[in-house]
Parts: sequence; C-alpha cells; structure tokens
Amino acid sequence: MENKELIIRSINGPVITVLNGSSLSMMNMVHVGKERLIGEVVGVNKDYAVVQVYEDTTGLYPNEPVYDTCSPMSVKLGPGLIGNIFDGIARPLRDIEKLTGSFIKRGVNAPSIDEEKLWDVEVKAKDGDFLSGGSVYAETEETELIKHKIMVPPTLSGTVQNAVSSGRYKVNDVILELKSETGQVSKLTLSQMWPIRLPRPVKDRLPMLKPLVTGQRIIDTLFPVAKGGCAAVPGPFGAGKTITQHQLAKWSDADIIVYIGCGERGNEMTEVLEEFSKLKDPKSGKLMLDRTVLIANTSNMPVAAREASIYTGITLAEYYRDMGYHVAILADSTSRWAEALREISGRLEEMPAEEGYPAYLPSRLAEFYERAGYMEVLSGSEGSVTIIGAVSPQGGDFSEPVTQNTKRFIRTFWALDRTLAYARHFPAINWITSYSEYIPMLSPWYEKNFGPEFARYRMKISSLLQEESKLLEIVKLIGSDVLPDDQKLIVECAKVIRVGFLQQNAYHELDTYVPIEKQLKMMKVMIRLYEKSQEVVGKNIPVSQIKNTGLFEELIRIKYEVGNDDLSPLDRLEKKIDDKLNALIAENQA
Repeated sequence: MENKELIIRSINGPVITVLNGSSLSMMNMVHVGKERLIGEVVGVNKDYAVVQVYEDTTGLYPNEPVYDTCSPMSVKLGPGLIGNIFDGIARPLRDIEKLTGSFIKRGVNAPSIDEEKLWDVEVKAKDGDFLSGGSVYAETEETELIKHKIMVPPTLSGTVQNAVSSGRYKVNDVILELKSETGQVSKLTLSQMWPIRLPRPVKDRLPMLKPLVTGQRIIDTLFPVAKGGCAAVPGPFGAGKTITQHQLAKWSDADIIVYIGCGERGNEMTEVLEEFSKLKDPKSGKLMLDRTVLIANTSNMPVAAREASIYTGITLAEYYRDMGYHVAILADSTSRWAEALREISGRLEEMPAEEGYPAYLPSRLAEFYERAGYMEVLSGSEGSVTIIGAVSPQGGDFSEPVTQNTKRFIRTFWALDRTLAYARHFPAINWITSYSEYIPMLSPWYEKNFGPEFARYRMKISSLLQEESKLLEIVKLIGSDVLPDDQKLIVECAKVIRVGFLQQNAYHELDTYVPIEKQLKMMKVMIRLYEKSQEVVGKNIPVSQIKNTGLFEELIRIKYEVGNDDLSPLDRLEKKIDDKLNALIAENQA
C-alpha cells in the first residue's frame, strides 16, 4: 500500500496504532503525524501496525498521516561524534538547543554529525585496490586524541574506482566508488548508516586477557573487569553509583568512553558535561571530552527514547571498536531503561511477568550485554567494548528482577552497600558480596606486569577481610575484649585495609586515581605490618603495644601523603615497620 494510506487509528501515550499498517515492516522507522515525529514499528498484523513514538505525542489525533522510511532505526556514523552530546535517538542536543532553546520541541530533527564541517582527510585507497567490509580507505583527525578511520561498511566489498586525492571534505562528500563483482557501484562518503539494534559484525571473538585499569583500588585489586567484559554496579539511592561511574569514565584506560545517562536527573548530566569539558585526560593531558561521547536521556524526556538510548550507545561503541579502539560504555542506569520497557509493554497490553516487567526482559538484557567483547575486527586489528551498567533496585533489594537477570550476563558484580555509604565509606562497594569471575584469566597479566606477589597480596587481603567479617559478628554479641590477641590483630589490620586501602576519595588530588604500581606497594606495606605484627603477638606481646607505635594510623594516611610518581616513601615505611616492631620485641625481652 502507498504511504499516504497509512493513518493513525488510536493513540495510547507513546504507543500508536496505524490503520492499513500491514505494509509496514517490523523495526522500521516511521514519521508520525504532520510534525513527523520519529517512531519505530514494534508490531504488525493484517489490519494495523503498532508504533512506539520517541517523542511526546501530546496533540496527535487520529487520522493524521504516517510516513514509512522503509529502513530500520539507524544512526549516522562518521567523524564528529566524539565530544558531542546526543539524546536517546542520536539527535545532537547542542544543535537542537540552537533551533528550539532549552526545551526540545516536537518534530525537531538535526543530523547526528555536522554535515557542513570540513575535515582534513588522508585518503588511503587508490583506484584498482580491492576493499572488503571493515577496510580503512581514509583517515582524519577527529580530536587531538582520536584518529578517525573511515571504513567500508561491513556489507560491502569491491574494487576502488574514482578515488579522490587527500584534502578537505564534508561528511557527505563522495571519497570513492566501490564496484562489486556483480557490477553494482556504491558511493562511499566519510559516513555510513547502521541499524542500532543490529550488532556490527566482527572476524573473531578473542579471550579477555587484559584488565580495564581504572585507578580505583578496590576494583583493580579485588574485583577487576576485563577489557571486553561486563560489570554491574547495583545499589540503592545515595550509595554512589553515579560517582563510581564518573570515576570509571574519568580514569579507566579505555581509549574512548560512551556515557549513557538513561533516565537520570538532568542536573547530573549537566554536571557530567561541565566536568568533562574542563577535566584533563591523565594519559595525554588533553581534555576528557576529546575521547568521550555523551548520550543524555533524562528522566523527563520521552520514555520510548530511553529504551532506544542504550542501543544507540552500544552502536557508537562498536563503530569505534571496529577502528581498533578499546571502548568503555557506562550505562546509568539500566533499571530506568527496564522501567521504560515495562511502561511500553503495559501500553502494548502484553502479559506482565515478575513485578510487571515484560517476559522478554532477560533476552533484552542479553542483547545489550552480549554486544560486549574483545574482538578481532574485520580490518584485522583488535578492539573491545566493555560494558559497565548501573542498576538501581528499589530499596536496595538485589533480589528484584533487573538485578537478578543482569547477574546472568555479567561476570563482575560491584555491590554498593547503603551502610557503607551512610558511614561515608566510598566507593561503597561491599567486599563480601561483590565478586569478579575474571580473576583467573587476568592473573597471568598481573603476574607478567607486577610479579607473582600481586596475587598473594590480593588473596591475603581478601582473607583478612573475610576473617574480620566473621569476627565482627562475635564482637557485636560479646564485645571485643574477649577476643584473643591474634584475632584482635586481624580486626585492627583489616581496619587499616578498609580505611587506608579500600576507601578512596574521588575529590582528593592524590587519591582520586592510583596506578597499580602504587596499589601493589600499598598492599605490600599493609601485609608486611600484619605479618610482622603476627610475629610480635606470637611472643605474647599485646596488640595494644603495637597500636601505641602509631604504625596503624601512619598506614591509613599514606594514601594522602605518598604521591603517585615517587613510591620510595613506601619502601622506607616498610623498613620503619620492621625497625619499630623489632625494637618492641627487644624492649619486651629485656
């Protein structure tokens, strides 16, 4: 049927039905009403089609026209994405603000990337070259940190003809033509379109053998996530999910960060944008925004666009992964995304499952998390997408469906604890309930770069924290005085580890980011204090005398006093521990 025959039959919030919609294809993008609101087909039968609209439907009425674009919901990929801020369907918010002011008006659209900007392009391909999907035929400097590689779309291959010379071009300028074996000619520009719900193909999925280094001690040491892996950060309101995500975005050693504010408060996204526009990248000294893409779908934006936002984000991440970059996606939060699924599912009158979420919640979560991975891309280089999703269970209940289903698809679980947050212990990651299944595969990397001692110190610290947890249960019942000295020592040394090592100040110049070399030295000093104190206690010297040396307090302060560049004070502190405790032994034996 012709597009003009498609008309709105009924409207239910963001969900509309389209009369004569049997000609529409599932997941195709449509324009709805006279204002041409953006929508996506989510259901088709012989009489009508169901469309979810990504904009406010207030003012729409039955019998308005619907226009089929005959293509799926897609995003335009090309130079100019980095440093930009988009809404959930990849519309650039800065450009839209110039058109409509502070609030987005309905039906307003703008291209994802600036189509008028000239880029200095180095053309790599020449006439007669054979190119396949993923081959790089041109490069341009997108920012001071990112060299943008212009690639053949994955579905195309052929012989180059009419290639232009290097120069200044716009994103829609034709760079070359590709003639396939069947004689079909495709004109390639600096950009390409890609459906957001379709994973970009790769050559092979590789084992994940390198950690995503974050500079956060509890993560890098106890609960690492691999590059190409998946992690979840669940926690109740106020437990520090957002600040943890910010820290990971600022300091992780990913080449590119895609930050998705999915249903979050607008002032938080404003804070991210302002902070990142001023913050210097620790590796290069350039602006953080030069390697960051922001997707903002705040809580007051249309709920259907929230559902699309994580697919938009993962598509952008895969695009840069295909260039050979390591990309980290920070989704804050997947609970708000799941709530959008639940609302739309209710309006579609689907049968609800647990707590009203749709029965397909697990499969949608799987679709998202399974797009992570460490890959050999089509060009032959290696790239990765690491997904870190925040989860906001109501009341901090980790047994609710989103958290439980997320645990099925992730291998690192950073459980934020309300009690720790209220005690001002940040990051409030509970070391008892958190876990990382990546440790066995990452151990060779730690051993190669930092020696076998790293694993020993990690195991010792984990053991002390577990022992302390058991002892504190006894202390709650009968008090600490009844504990023997060897157990009192465990409690005291675990406190040093908790306060001096696991607790980290995001706003302190020295403590906000800590390289693994310093983390290793800190662990070494703390374990040295414990093992030497064990020797002292073994000679029937009470723990109270060890505490009087001031060593426990001194170790707690090292995170604020020892710089990241000069670690020699930690070596001197290790000698000081030996000297003071040897003197204490000698004094008691005299």
